Amino acid sequence: MELNAQNGQYEIQGLNVLDIVKTHGSPLYLYDGDKMEQQYNRLKNAFDGINLKVKYACKSLTNLSVLKLFKKLGSDIDTVSIQEVQLALLAGFTPDQIIFTPNCVSFEEIQEAVELGVMINIDNISILEQFGNHYGSSVPCCIRVNPHIMAGGNSKISVGHIGSKFGISVFQMPHVRKVVENHNIKVVGLHMHSGSDILDSQVFLQAANVLFEATEGFDDLEFIDLGSGFKVAYKEGDVTTNIEEVGKVLGDAFKSFCKSYGRELELWFEPGKYLVSESGLLLVETNVIKHGLAAVFVGVDAGQNHLIRPMMYDAYHHIVNISNPKGKERIYDVVGYICETDTFGHNRKLNEVHEGDILAIKNAGAYGFMMSNNYNSRLRAAEVLIYKGEARLIRKRETMDDIVRNQVDFFESETVQQ
Repeated sequence: MELNAQNGQYEIQGLNVLDIVKTHGSPLYLYDGDKMEQQYNRLKNAFDGINLKVKYACKSLTNLSVLKLFKKLGSDIDTVSIQEVQLALLAGFTPDQIIFTPNCVSFEEIQEAVELGVMINIDNISILEQFGNHYGSSVPCCIRVNPHIMAGGNSKISVGHIGSKFGISVFQMPHVRKVVENHNIKVVGLHMHSGSDILDSQVFLQAANVLFEATEGFDDLEFIDLGSGFKVAYKEGDVTTNIEEVGKVLGDAFKSFCKSYGRELELWFEPGKYLVSESGLLLVETNVIKHGLAAVFVGVDAGQNHLIRPMMYDAYHHIVNISNPKGKERIYDVVGYICETDTFGHNRKLNEVHEGDILAIKNAGAYGFMMSNNYNSRLRAAEVLIYKGEARLIRKRETMDDIVRNQVDFFESETVQQ
């Protein structure tokens, strides 16, 4: 989103953002598809010369139009539930383009995914044993390794440490090898993911080296999957992961590993936030300006039901008053309309805000709509995608019919009898 110096309006791909809100209402999720494409191409270019596969981590944003956009760009897809597998298939991905990395699911869900023909990524020994009992070497699989590395911008998004529920401990690999051998399991990939918002290329390299060492005894490998974790900018001047540096450091290490392994493997990454976070805005309307004793509150027509990341992760999302780009700057607390403490931003400097002004909450493309809910019986927002200069509605706003659709009235028969 850029401010057009000539007309003083915020635009995306030349389209006036305020006009889009007038057309589709608020709150509204608005995505810049061209930005998604730029991020995808930057990652691909950073690993030039490597047999790279990008698997879009669709849990960050599963709208079918977004999935189809990444398919159009040449991406494969990473899924974590059987429902995401089904959505990926609906979007046109073929089973061989889909990796399924669930956590703590029943074996029945694993079997359903096997029937659909996707790559199964197994992250605990119990499931690995059941998998071997059922399929032996007839169905290849991947194994998720926990590297025991504390990495990431927040403890809740660090998933590769010793206390994490994700993956099989790297120290349990001798046991894993015995299970694989005893059940004649064909392991074609090893996977790890240590966390999100990682800045240092050396952290990626440290984790990669752990995984390279874990390949001992696995002779049928076709790929190494290093997950993701690239940090994006949340505010002006924010430090981000240098993708080109990561590409150089990891690319060289991977080439060296392949040489020692004896043949060239594929290198997989599963970016989600990196691809879609910066593309997204949550556009909200100001309901009220409330002067408290300790703060001036800007109360908007959204809340933690629409964007829970600030409340759940203490995540920073930059906020802009797009209705008054030249107004005098003042300090506000931007808060939601949910009957909980749902502060989007504390002590934020904004151009003076009036009731009816539209605010843009940035970096809302990843885990924004996807983590939204119906708390307080509020409705989920609509979604609009802009791609190649054209804005289209890609999800309708919910209605009260959506809220009550699956409810069954316990007292309906009683009312009929009366």
